[in-house]
Amino acid sequence: MQFNLKGLTSIRPLVFWPPFTLLIVALAISILKPEEFVIFVNNLNNWVLSTFNSAFSIVTFLLVICCIIVFFTPLKNVRIGGEDAKPILTRWQWFSIVLCTTVATGILFWGTAEPIFHITAPPGYADAQPETEAAGRFAMKMMFLHWSFTPYAIYTIPALCFAIGFYNQKKPFSLRTMISPILNERYKIWGDVLDAVCLYALILGMAASLGAGILTLGGGVSFLTNIPNSWWLLALITLLIVAAFVVSAISGLFKGIKRLSSINAILFFILAGYVLVFGPTGAMAKSLFVGVKDYIFSFAEMSLLGASGNEKEWSESWSTFYWANWMAWAPVSALFLGRISKGYTVKEFMLFNWVIPSVFAILWMSIFSGTSSFFELNGLADLSGALNNEGPEAVMYKILDVLPFTSWVIPLFLVAVFLSFVTAADSNTEAMSALSQSNDLHDINAKTPTFIKILWGMAIGAVSYTMINFSGIEGIKQLSNLGGLPILLLEILVMISFVYLVKQSFEKQKKAFRES
Repeated sequence: MQFNLKGLTSIRPLVFWPPFTLLIVALAISILKPEEFVIFVNNLNNWVLSTFNSAFSIVTFLLVICCIIVFFTPLKNVRIGGEDAKPILTRWQWFSIVLCTTVATGILFWGTAEPIFHITAPPGYADAQPETEAAGRFAMKMMFLHWSFTPYAIYTIPALCFAIGFYNQKKPFSLRTMISPILNERYKIWGDVLDAVCLYALILGMAASLGAGILTLGGGVSFLTNIPNSWWLLALITLLIVAAFVVSAISGLFKGIKRLSSINAILFFILAGYVLVFGPTGAMAKSLFVGVKDYIFSFAEMSLLGASGNEKEWSESWSTFYWANWMAWAPVSALFLGRISKGYTVKEFMLFNWVIPSVFAILWMSIFSGTSSFFELNGLADLSGALNNEGPEAVMYKILDVLPFTSWVIPLFLVAVFLSFVTAADSNTEAMSALSQSNDLHDINAKTPTFIKILWGMAIGAVSYTMINFSGIEGIKQLSNLGGLPILLLEILVMISFVYLVKQSFEKQKKAFRES
């Protein structure tokens, strides 16, 4: 590994320095005046939720519709990079990278904990009493809503617009490429501003996910060793994760992440297989079939709950929290996902970025959320007690403690959690660093300056550690909401650009038909 400042001259000043400086100032204030800072963040968070709850619901619902539309247009036949472009990844590598760079950390942290929240305190519109089978059914369909097709749609449409703009239209490695059909090249400065805003949003989103990972790992270490889940343990875990994903990112775009994501995906299958075999398999099957039916028939209602005015507080606390979190990650993650898709058709792109990962998430939630719900409703483990007394990070360990081979499986789970965030952060640190500098990145082997990756890695770790120590899981939720707000406008612009791409695909098809 070679460290030098040679790449300093390639930094895009308007993109790199404003978000980085703002981040340092915010951290300094949070340390010097913690109480005032927390009050400010709380007030700002409440304003975001109350003002934009409907907008988050409507935009995410429309993104799912956009994903469906692709399969019925000529756009699906376009090859990313041109007709002669060759894939740079195998299908397995592509799937494992997409899976592990998007919602992987989340499904490990929330897959068993979230259903307990819904079972013990379902909203009024669920028409279910706490701790009943009806509450369990409500929990499952919400798990499918929050973790499958909708979050992946939030990533997929921006990534698709970027991939076509970057490879097929030879646009620059910038977020403005996603909206190039509606952003004239003469307004380049607005593209720089957009890149800077999205960089800041991604830091908040990554810090939120890192916080969940840190709490999960801390809970696991405490469970195995009886070491208190103290500030110094969380600090050590933060340092290890940040060091790992920075070193992986420095190794190059594909060297580290291909290996780590492949191992991580295999661990996911091993863990799912273990719980499937030794857990309540019948309950999992019921959760899958009944949950999918409920999910399909109430998809529109659930998706637009935040816009309906009903259960405003509940939707703000859950669905809007998730949509904001995914949006905070989406733009910069889309740069990475679009860049690795060269050589495949748009139809294949949709399958590997939207359909297959969503199906995997549904199966995962059927296994883990189904087990969690069954244990809680049948009194096989005091999961609600663990949730209330120890936090959501303790729920998974209570479940694994009931199943056999606990001493072997929990360390394996900890490795999966560790790798999940490392692989996700690796790809996003690479994209953040690429976005911060001006070199041409159409060459897939082009590298970004090492010191930029180190700076971003340290910044993410510092934000996450500061917030979880001030306000725990609520701090993580607030980070997500604040990070996702500025991306709302971008997602709307991306959907408009997507309409332009679809229109162009029909025009090209019509022209080809006439010429033939």
